[in-house]
Amino acid sequence: MPLDTSQSPVFVHSTCPHDCPSVCALEVERLSETKIGKVRGARGNDYTAGVVCAKVARYAERVHHPDRLTRPLRRVGAKGDGISAFEPISWEAALDAVAEGLLQAEQRHGSEAVWPYFYAGTMGLVQRDGIHRLRHAKRYARQHSTICTTLVATGWNAACGSRRGVDAREMTESDLIVVWGGNPVSTQVNVMTHIAKARKSRGAKLVVVDPYRTGTAEQADMHLALKPGTDGALAAAVISILLAEGCADRDYMAKFSDWDAELEAHFAGCTPAWAAQITGLGEDEIRAFAALYGGTQRSYIRVGYGFSRARNGASAVHAVACLPTVTGAWQYPGGGAMQGQSSIYGLNETLIEGLDVADPTTRKLDQSRIGPILTGDRRDLGEGPPVAALFIQNTNPMVVCPDSARVAEGFARDDLFTCVHEQFMTETAAMADIVLPATTFLEHDDVYVAGGHTYIQVTKAVIEPLGECRSNHAVICALAKRLGAAHPGFEMTAWEIIDRTLKASGLPDAETIHAAHWHDCALPYEDMHFLNGFGHADKRFHFKADWAAFGPDFAAMPALPGYSDRYDRASENHPFRLVAAPARTFLNTSFTETPGSQKREDRPTVMIHPEAAAALGVGDGDRLRIGNDQGSLVIAVEVFDGLQPDVVVVESVWPNAAFEEGQGINLLVSADPGPPAGGAVFHDTAVWLRPV
Repeated sequence: MPLDTSQSPVFVHSTCPHDCPSVCALEVERLSETKIGKVRGARGNDYTAGVVCAKVARYAERVHHPDRLTRPLRRVGAKGDGISAFEPISWEAALDAVAEGLLQAEQRHGSEAVWPYFYAGTMGLVQRDGIHRLRHAKRYARQHSTICTTLVATGWNAACGSRRGVDAREMTESDLIVVWGGNPVSTQVNVMTHIAKARKSRGAKLVVVDPYRTGTAEQADMHLALKPGTDGALAAAVISILLAEGCADRDYMAKFSDWDAELEAHFAGCTPAWAAQITGLGEDEIRAFAALYGGTQRSYIRVGYGFSRARNGASAVHAVACLPTVTGAWQYPGGGAMQGQSSIYGLNETLIEGLDVADPTTRKLDQSRIGPILTGDRRDLGEGPPVAALFIQNTNPMVVCPDSARVAEGFARDDLFTCVHEQFMTETAAMADIVLPATTFLEHDDVYVAGGHTYIQVTKAVIEPLGECRSNHAVICALAKRLGAAHPGFEMTAWEIIDRTLKASGLPDAETIHAAHWHDCALPYEDMHFLNGFGHADKRFHFKADWAAFGPDFAAMPALPGYSDRYDRASENHPFRLVAAPARTFLNTSFTETPGSQKREDRPTVMIHPEAAAALGVGDGDRLRIGNDQGSLVIAVEVFDGLQPDVVVVESVWPNAAFEEGQGINLLVSADPGPPAGGAVFHDTAVWLRPV
């Protein structure tokens, strides 16, 4: 859209808030007190390195989109009908109505019938996590946040004992980089910057392990297009080869791990021939990868999220994490692995989250199972009351959650009160009784940590809030006053909370970090490489995971690392395995409304191998019905040879309304929790295909 260029532009520091490990340091062109122009990566930050993804570079499209919500709304029509079903009301009337809805639910069923529900629409700690303060002060139901990180964090921590790893900036010192289960070209572009530097300066090789030929795989020296759910078998076979061919660093393993004769015998049976049958890869491919990995000291594995999103996801991540311990790669600059860095920051979030008033006896509900929960599944509710009221920030569960038909059924309940605080009329907002307009990250203050790098960042609002939009923090504090919830955090500004939190955490104050734009929290080299010991009490890497310490469903976990067949495998009735991968220019359901993203993505399609397409008698642009026991939907065909014949890929998350029958891809995804501690299984779905 046209931007005001009448004044000389000023670039202001900010931070991308979206659900991405990069948490990019930004420079935002402020054209006026209410308008932005260009957005670029901060050139002075050595992780962001001046690079930002295309969707954030076009952020003006989103901030100034004509469909931004700017006034509180009350639903006067049918649920799901969209903006036409709402009328504007004042903020006072809206907040009064929300407080009344929450209080009525509490009076009917008790405080645990109210469920504040959120996720990562913003990764800023005050604006994202402040909802917990209201939850704890009122003794509302707690949330088990399982959509994204539970499975991958469980697998990594079971191996390493702490969620940290080799600094991503060290990739420039690597001779081999393995991107396992991720597609940073689409989802973490800064990783590709550091890989490119390593390839240029050191001749580093890039290997990608992913079920289909992603944009990242297209740039790789080797792509291992294995079947979904079989990553543990590949990792085990590589370890078997490393041991047999003298590429294991046995002195390192003896000093730093729990290696023993039982493990030796276990991996001896994990042969390339065995793994080839499971993964669909050729034995030669597996051996070539093992030779490259075993022959390179400075080998770096960037562990992604994709392959963790399965019923065997935690065990698969654990198996992959074993590889640098077998070779001793942790000992070398640019060697080792990294999944995330959340353990390094040491932030005291007591004030943000209200941890000092939390009651651990209040029930905890699994956010990924919102469909079963709202439809009364006793496996989730136990003997407790129904969820009678929802207060939602930062997420769009009608689209992003598994088992979406049951999610829609739950939201349609006449006895459910729902308030959604949002920037757009999402499909979840359309089901609400009250919709409150929310600020974007450019319109409020916040503090950010990252999973993909080691910087903490503090930001101030770049522009004034659009229309009557209010921040998450402002809304929570206003509701707390009406609900009689007491906590010091409700009486403080967001900036005061940021400052107090940083000081309580032993970090520089908010103004100091803001003036510097960021503060590096990286631990010493020896700690990032685990050379002072791993994060477990015994300081050793655990090949033998103590799964009982990580979750109640530990009996489903394998005793020894490698392949677990506990996933939704292909069968005669469901012969294809579906991966619902991220689309390049969407981010969950953010950016699905922006013109640039819509133009690039065009429409939902199912990628299908030419052999499978021929067998079904379909070609590019034809329509297929894809389904399983949960339901079915119609989607256009994209013939694509970058996957195995029994694998299909739908890049998403498209709105449900973008599909022919109004049902999106998460209709087919089960809400079953991944063991041992829960976690959504978005990439663990067996399906059938039929021509329309």
